[in-house]
Amino acid sequence: MNILINTKDLIESIPSDVTLVAVSKTKSVEEITQSYEAGQRIFGENKIQEMAQKWESLPKDIAWHMIGHVQTNKVKYMAHFIDLIHGVDSSKLLKEIQKQALKHNRIIRCLIQIRIAEEESKFGLPQDQLTELLEDTKTLTNVEIVGLMGMASFTENINQITEEFKSLQHLFDKTKQTFKNLEILSMGMSGDYHIAIQCGSNMIRVGSKIFGARNY
Repeated sequence: MNILINTKDLIESIPSDVTLVAVSKTKSVEEITQSYEAGQRIFGENKIQEMAQKWESLPKDIAWHMIGHVQTNKVKYMAHFIDLIHGVDSSKLLKEIQKQALKHNRIIRCLIQIRIAEEESKFGLPQDQLTELLEDTKTLTNVEIVGLMGMASFTENINQITEEFKSLQHLFDKTKQTFKNLEILSMGMSGDYHIAIQCGSNMIRVGSKIFGARNY
């Protein structure tokens, strides 16, 4: 695949108000550099130590997003450079992010991951626990909750995917009335980002359409 062309095509094809996170997990520094040279500046990783190694090697104007499930004992390895943590779903994790952000005198931006899919394997906070969690964050001086994130079921049923995305859009719109800092609604990956954008997503996470199949 031509990463340079794929990146440019994707950037040009999505609405200007939608942020593209290029999912670079398992991809080499050389492959990320090609996407960077095509204009991409936001990259998403799901393993903290792999991301930290790439951060060391690549230009410092790259914004790194942690898109995988976060273990509390690994937060310290990314606290000094991470731009946005996508998968926050517990007070325990938020308190650890606060602790590590404080050490580096930084404010770390986070998205709360809401569980909208039917699969048992999907992480995320139940919708009815969101307000309580957001209230808990008011005392955290070095954490900023800037939005919500959700992943639809892995299915070819477009109606089901649409309904799941719409449920998160509804929750986002409702919660934003009280918690004014919510700006980002992150939904949609390579297979369903078109649907997600139609349902109000303003941040998509796309890997295979840029880099091809994942390396294992």
